[in-house]
Amino acid sequence: MSEASRLILATHNAHKVVELREILAAAVPALANLTVVSAADVAAPEPVEDGATFAQNALIKARAIVELTGECAVADDSGLCVDVMGGAPGIFSARWCGRHGDDRANLELLLAQLSDTPARHRRARFVCAAALVTPGGEEYVRSGELVGTLLERPVGSGGFGYDPILQPEGDTRSLAQLDAAEKNAISHRGRALRALAPQIGAAFGVGA
Repeated sequence: MSEASRLILATHNAHKVVELREILAAAVPALANLTVVSAADVAAPEPVEDGATFAQNALIKARAIVELTGECAVADDSGLCVDVMGGAPGIFSARWCGRHGDDRANLELLLAQLSDTPARHRRARFVCAAALVTPGGEEYVRSGELVGTLLERPVGSGGFGYDPILQPEGDTRSLAQLDAAEKNAISHRGRALRALAPQIGAAFGVGA
């Protein structure tokens, strides 16, 4: 695998950029000496995410960046899968309300849909697929999950998306009540990126 000079995070979501940087800094410390930028920094347009799975959509985003820039790209696609809803919102999590990226509306709609669902049936999981695509054509995808229970109302001011309503298994707090280090240690995104770390390190000729 040929060594690269810059890593591009294939997202325009500012919250996600911060989280990805923090996770990668811990998983691949040598990246601290390299340039890590976002899709917004390279003026990349948003690709059409028409995949049927998280992995397919992550690859769509990463491939689009590589095609545009000729540089290494890491993308993730993630969402909330509710057992009693057959895995929905799933890949549609970011646009569950009909508008992409309206976190509050997405969360409120989901809570309304589950308003009569007792706690024992509110099991859910965050799922993430993280993809690395290199200019040489190498493609790697790794996944991670965080299982928990959905609360009846948002709790906590941290995180983003559905974080305020997911209580991780074995904890008494919502994901939005954890600090960044606590969240990244157990999150679906943290697990997926740490699994991908050896491949990211190899792309830059450094150890994970």
